[in-house]
Amino acid sequence: MSFFPYWTLAEIARQIRSKKVSPVEIVELHLKRIETLQPKLNAFVHLDAEGARQQARAAENSVLLGDHLGPLHGVPLTIKSCIDVAGWPCPAGSLLRKDYLPKQDAPLVSRLKAAGAILLGNTNTPEFLMAYEADNLLTGKTSNPWDLTHSAGGSSGGEAAAIATGCSAGGVGSDGGGSIRVPAHFCGICGLKPTPGRIPATGHFPPGAGAFSWIGVVGPMARTIADVRSLVEVMAGPDAGDALSAPVPLRACLEDELLKMRIGILESDTLGVATAETRATVERAAKSLDERGLTVEPFRLDGLDRALDLWWFFFGPVIGNLFRHSVDGYEDKISPMFREYLAYATSEGPITLQRFTKACADRDLLRAEILRQMQDTAVLLSPVSTSPAFRHGQGNYLPGVGYRHTMRFSQWLNLTGFPGVSVPAGVSKEGLPIGVQVVGRPFEDELVLAVAEAIEQGRGPWPAPPSDFA
Repeated sequence: MSFFPYWTLAEIARQIRSKKVSPVEIVELHLKRIETLQPKLNAFVHLDAEGARQQARAAENSVLLGDHLGPLHGVPLTIKSCIDVAGWPCPAGSLLRKDYLPKQDAPLVSRLKAAGAILLGNTNTPEFLMAYEADNLLTGKTSNPWDLTHSAGGSSGGEAAAIATGCSAGGVGSDGGGSIRVPAHFCGICGLKPTPGRIPATGHFPPGAGAFSWIGVVGPMARTIADVRSLVEVMAGPDAGDALSAPVPLRACLEDELLKMRIGILESDTLGVATAETRATVERAAKSLDERGLTVEPFRLDGLDRALDLWWFFFGPVIGNLFRHSVDGYEDKISPMFREYLAYATSEGPITLQRFTKACADRDLLRAEILRQMQDTAVLLSPVSTSPAFRHGQGNYLPGVGYRHTMRFSQWLNLTGFPGVSVPAGVSKEGLPIGVQVVGRPFEDELVLAVAEAIEQGRGPWPAPPSDFA
């Protein structure tokens, strides 16, 4: 079929509704593509081929009978392997969780199924999600479809690789420090880190409860912003299992609203120096918005040094010490990267209660301070990371050169709870994708998506990975 493998979610659903193509045909095409590309990519942890075929046959019958069809009826999706799908292994990249089988679906999974989506399988991550490369002792590493010698990113690297190659039409990742946005940037797709509470994180491992609820979120990944928005519309809404979930209705963002607001090109000495190609890609995106009539100007944001220190305090020492207790006695079963993370994160020893409670208060005060600075500038543009995808094995936690240095553009959003989306906007001279990050204020995810879509429209058609890959 001429549309395959890169039709949008809306196109697939429309063709199924009009009976021009059947869900069975759609699923078989995706399963065949997975069979061909999985040996090269290693994107999947678990493939439920027979389950997908059963869902497809039931979806086809519903079309033929004229039943009510959900917005994603017959659309094949994937899920990151740290999110519960009943009966599927959910290892989060660890040998210590290889036998864990959830008994029920996460709420977002139930919502996708209720909308008619067909779930194909789940995708690869680093161990316990604590790195920016999807590589672990249980299922190995996931490769970047633009260059197999490079990483697909992490922690939602398997998800990004599957979607970028048409093995999946879209899916769900999670993000505690760029884990949706960085793989999307590395693989040339779109990925939204929503405001905490917009999409319930219930059923995710590690659980995002208590002081960590701001840090980690679940969110959609797809090839276009319209597809990302479609997934948000299905998954959003409150859930009792997520303490931050709120009944904030989704709203339309009109062109007039975009033309009236101010967009900033983020400037900060704290975030590091991106490659010249990365900076040029952000500048081109800004220029395309300016040519469309939007107000775009440089914007300096203070306090990001403290935001990054606080983010690391929670993501590193606090979470690291919690993990340290859970892996004691199992050191031979944890991956080298996770071992490196633990050594770096827990090098200062245990965390005192006084330090922890002060950090919680400091986070709230700093968030308010940053919001005050953004009072008249609703949206910011920046790189996602300092460079395109790195080669396999080159990512690390070494001070000065590792993830705390290269991923700062993404990490501060997880401390403040701001929404951010990565949208592909360029390609490096080595042929690797470069994304632009669009950042917004809490619960203004719709504005973020609207600006990203305007960048996408200025860029032109979605750029697929090299045709010789497949």
